[in-house]
Amino acid sequence: MLSQFAGTALWFAGNAVLGDLQQEWGLAPQALGYVTSAVQLGFISGTLVFAFFALSDLFSPRNVFFVCSLLGALCNAATLIVPHEFQWLVALRFCTGFFLAGVYPVGMKIAAGWFERDLGNALGFLLGALVVGTAFPHLLRGLGQALSWQGVMLSVSAIAVGGGLAMLALVPDGPYLKKGARFQPTAFAAIFRSPDFRASSFGYFGHMWELYAFWAFVPVALAAHAGIEERSLPIWSFAVIAAGAIGCVGGGLVSLRTGSARVAFAQLACSGICCLVSPVLFHAPTPVFVAFLLFWGMVVVGDSPQFSALNARYAPRELVGSALTVANCIGFAITIPAIQLLNTALPALGPQYLFLLLVPGPVLGLLALRPLLR
Repeated sequence: MLSQFAGTALWFAGNAVLGDLQQEWGLAPQALGYVTSAVQLGFISGTLVFAFFALSDLFSPRNVFFVCSLLGALCNAATLIVPHEFQWLVALRFCTGFFLAGVYPVGMKIAAGWFERDLGNALGFLLGALVVGTAFPHLLRGLGQALSWQGVMLSVSAIAVGGGLAMLALVPDGPYLKKGARFQPTAFAAIFRSPDFRASSFGYFGHMWELYAFWAFVPVALAAHAGIEERSLPIWSFAVIAAGAIGCVGGGLVSLRTGSARVAFAQLACSGICCLVSPVLFHAPTPVFVAFLLFWGMVVVGDSPQFSALNARYAPRELVGSALTVANCIGFAITIPAIQLLNTALPALGPQYLFLLLVPGPVLGLLALRPLLR
């Protein structure tokens, strides 16, 4: 979990220092959406490449994790030496996302090598570490007020390298580690003929429409609230995103008794309600508004490990590797139009009504998930 936390700290490192880069590099306000989407697109590309060449089967997953942590950290740190131009920033965030494909999914594969039963619970802890890692650059930015953006980026890169080294030195391959079949792009149609896999996948897609767009624009919502001081924005951004670790771990424990489908449905429903009522609570007193965002942060990602467990359970046995790769890539691809929609709509709607655009994701996800509750 420590290695997963360290590696995924690279994900939002660019977001945490974007305010400084906008001032120093002269970036446009819309840079937030493009920088975030670049990481997502890089991750999708990397996932497809890693799956097609079966890299975590050809080599030990621990070695793949270490190498990708190192290369991702180098891409992240390279922001310090490239020309101060927007295209360079986007390109480096894309490359960082590409190598995150060897950290997040490969980390899940390593975990699956140690847990044959109760995978939903195990993934809850693993995704909890990922969530805290994703939020960590905001905390680093908030606590290190005297730390420059260069210091933040170098610190995150050093932590990612440390996580890769820890994985290499301390985590052997598990007893249940299995080789996967080569990725089959032609299996797409066959994968979605399975009603149960279709239900879990479409529930996951609805969840992904909301998740990364919410994470990307949490700092925007906090900055627009009158009662929150500017210097505390990174700390509250970290707290809201990191609160998801509670939802992941707690949901994993509850899933042992109720099953993954019910946990995913309940958390997705709560998250959808948060989207719907967000305009009403936007001008609430600061303690109420922050408490609302913290709760939303818990439930917005708490269903992620349960969707992963459901997809793994219902994927066609003969196509399980291809099925999970396709579902993962579609899910992350969906995050890009969601992020860009909020990015484009922000000047017109303002922060108060922005998250209403995320409501269709949870609604459609809940409708898709209903058959699995039976």
